[in-house]
Amino acid sequence: MSRLARALEALAGKPVRTVIGLISGTSADAVDAAGVEIAGAGELARVQVRVTLAQPYPAGLGERLRALTEGGTVREVCELNVTVGECFADAALAVLDRLGRADLIGSHGQTIYYLPPDGRRPGSTLQIGEPAVIAERTGLLTVGRFREGDLAAGGTGAPLVPYADYVLFRDPARTRIVQNIGGIANATVLPAGGGIDAVYAFDTGPGNMVIDALTQLLTGEPFDRDGVLAARGRVDEVLLAELLEDDDYLAAPPPKATGRERYGRPYAERVLARGRARGLSPEDLVATVTALTAESIAQQYRRFIFPRHAPDEVVVSGGGVHNATLMSRLARALAPLPLRMASELGVDSDAKEAIAFAVLAHDAVMGLATNVPGATGARRPVVLGAIYPGPLLL
Repeated sequence: MSRLARALEALAGKPVRTVIGLISGTSADAVDAAGVEIAGAGELARVQVRVTLAQPYPAGLGERLRALTEGGTVREVCELNVTVGECFADAALAVLDRLGRADLIGSHGQTIYYLPPDGRRPGSTLQIGEPAVIAERTGLLTVGRFREGDLAAGGTGAPLVPYADYVLFRDPARTRIVQNIGGIANATVLPAGGGIDAVYAFDTGPGNMVIDALTQLLTGEPFDRDGVLAARGRVDEVLLAELLEDDDYLAAPPPKATGRERYGRPYAERVLARGRARGLSPEDLVATVTALTAESIAQQYRRFIFPRHAPDEVVVSGGGVHNATLMSRLARALAPLPLRMASELGVDSDAKEAIAFAVLAHDAVMGLATNVPGATGARRPVVLGAIYPGPLLL
């Protein structure tokens, strides 16, 4: 038996494993990190969150990463793969310093381009943040490159968090929608008392991405803090209706996923031009795209969830929970369906996806399939992630 095999066997035999999860979302502004303790595995896992943090990228790095989705060189991708890997390693070490020890790391990395399958070609994706760098710097076994296995099995490769949503939020008596609002918004449906085969999920469309981009274009600020700018404006219902009706992604049925390639800066610039042609103020434009996020979520529920299930509640996470104007609009759009914060259920709303990749990494080394074909359309369940042994392991 190899040293790696012996180490994995020893890890599986431990009653509780400590795992660090890492991700930088489509906003590309920071590494979100979480340290969790996991007892058991799969749907029987018990997850306790010990540490969460967000470590901002160095000045200028986020802009370089966002620009890559609009065009860049192979040299830039090559260089930034290592640069981002170092940032992820730093975030992992910051968590490790607070935990004292850990057994392994799960890193989603930073997505810089995503091409979903379209019937003519298979899907493909590229995440950077070299896992080998993380493993070397921290000394710990690192699991990375999660999306590729699902794509190879014919899936969309996203969203991947539904597996962790099932582990963390399923309920024997309540049907829940777990709605994350990051740069992109995604929904996971957890039917009451259902198994993993009953779970389905998809990206509902824009989350904070368009709001952030327009705020930057109009004011120079990185985002609309607390939704204050949108609160001062009036929603242009005509432009809002056009944005909802003209979007072929919103019309497409699941399984589906999207990203900055569709809703990034070029999209925001087109919306800005249309808004200016209608004479809208900056406040009105930001109010309108804030309404776009809320109404697109509600629209997707009406089209693709409510005909199948009558949910009891929506559990919301991600940076969007801090935008009071967005949350108020979403609550009105979904009334009388109640909204709850993930933090009410013991999961940090800002770190949920980092927690999710700790869970996915943990179950990968346990040999468990962690994609959800009902979410991605994959032909079969597959084990997600590639293993990079750290020097402390070997």
